[in-house]
Amino acid sequence: MSSSKPAQPIRLHTTLLSGHGHRVKQFLTMLELPFTTIELNMAAGDNRKPAHLALNPLGEVPVIEDGEIVLSDSNAILVYLARKYADPSWLPQDPLGAAAVQRWLSLAAGKIAYGPCTARLVTVFGAPHNLETAQKIAVNLFKVIEDELRDKPFAVGQTPTIADIAAHSYIAHAPEGGISLEPYPHIRAWLKRIEALPRFLPMPTSKAGLLAETE
Repeated sequence: MSSSKPAQPIRLHTTLLSGHGHRVKQFLTMLELPFTTIELNMAAGDNRKPAHLALNPLGEVPVIEDGEIVLSDSNAILVYLARKYADPSWLPQDPLGAAAVQRWLSLAAGKIAYGPCTARLVTVFGAPHNLETAQKIAVNLFKVIEDELRDKPFAVGQTPTIADIAAHSYIAHAPEGGISLEPYPHIRAWLKRIEALPRFLPMPTSKAGLLAETE
């Protein structure tokens, strides 16, 4: 890990149940970087108030403030933190390794967002999306990921990268969106490997979807 540390604690603007925000909180915790969390009440419209819009005009979370640097978009933040503060293994610099990580970041912003993330938005937050469509996207994606993880411990190889951090939260919480992980032993083993990493920080669980049926 890089020996550099921020001059003052990084300020993380997020909301407790955001998987996008959890990616960033997870990585900050794993890197042992000092940070403070500013919790936004999205239901009350905190993300649409002038103070937050000044940081991110799109009104989204997460946002970090690292000194004078203000940065939004969870995947962009992961890249920034990896390049500035982390061991190079978290974001490979060789062309193939960098491309492999980018592919997973694109999955996190694409099919993971449209699949397990969107399904969870419906079941946990009552978002007006098509639950069945989101669940189908997730199942089709998980079949591909299951096959990819058959012969490697982490998303792009033998060691964890920010690809694993970007993908973990919403896949781990897919059951909250009504999507079972039981058919995917390699995905479940991958999740356990991430969760066994030093300073792993779980995201709070919501009793929704398949979890609503259990005590």
